[in-house]
Amino acid sequence: MASESSIEVGIIGAGIMGEALLVAISKGGIASPSISIADKRADRLTYLQTKYGCSTSNAAHAALKARNILLVVKPQDMDSLLGGIGKSISTSQRVISFAAGKKTSHIEGFLKEGVPVLRVMPNTPMSVGIGASAISVGKYAGNDDVIAVEELLKASGKTIVVDESLQDAVTATSGSGPAYFFRFAEAMISGARDLGLSESDAKTLVIQTITGAAAMLNVEDASPSTLRENVTSPNGTTFAALQVFESMDIEGIIKKAMRAARDRSQELS
Repeated sequence: MASESSIEVGIIGAGIMGEALLVAISKGGIASPSISIADKRADRLTYLQTKYGCSTSNAAHAALKARNILLVVKPQDMDSLLGGIGKSISTSQRVISFAAGKKTSHIEGFLKEGVPVLRVMPNTPMSVGIGASAISVGKYAGNDDVIAVEELLKASGKTIVVDESLQDAVTATSGSGPAYFFRFAEAMISGARDLGLSESDAKTLVIQTITGAAAMLNVEDASPSTLRENVTSPNGTTFAALQVFESMDIEGIIKKAMRAARDRSQELS
């Protein structure tokens, strides 16, 4: 258990995203003992405490003691959690939700009037310092709260501030986005093996290619269209491959997939 002294950050939910937040926040300068993580799984808490040196707690303790309460549970578990701890949270604390679909107004309904609530859609690359997060504010949250959340996430990658009405679009873009690229990488590795490369060589070439392409995109003023055109000679090998993508309407497929993610986010609200 954490001590009875105040906790700077209480993370409720010790899954993959909870761990990613723990890593990012500690890299940002908050000492691990000032971060407490809560979860129903005792073995998971023991693992995280041993690996990172954070303290462990339970949701009720975090609701009483943490300055910043990070809700990192599944959307379908949010109501049950808030029903148990919501009224214990004071207006001097800050609630930051990382659950897809759950609106700040919904969360505020479980809390005392005046508790600042913010909603963040992160993604897992924050665990290696190159994540993308979008922040939205609730009824009682102000600019100081936004600055505080940006400070917490400063080592996680890039953050933007958006109107909450756009959070479902963010979910479909950056929240779910890493999985799209992981799936593409899987397909490329499989394709390379079909062409005769070994599993090891295929994986090395695909991952390095995707990593390098991403780095080129991150150069100032880089344009995806221009970069694509630069490696596409008329009637060359790349042109032949891209023609297959276009014949299958790759843009339409991607947009349809993103709409499906957006729609599911809305259903979870």
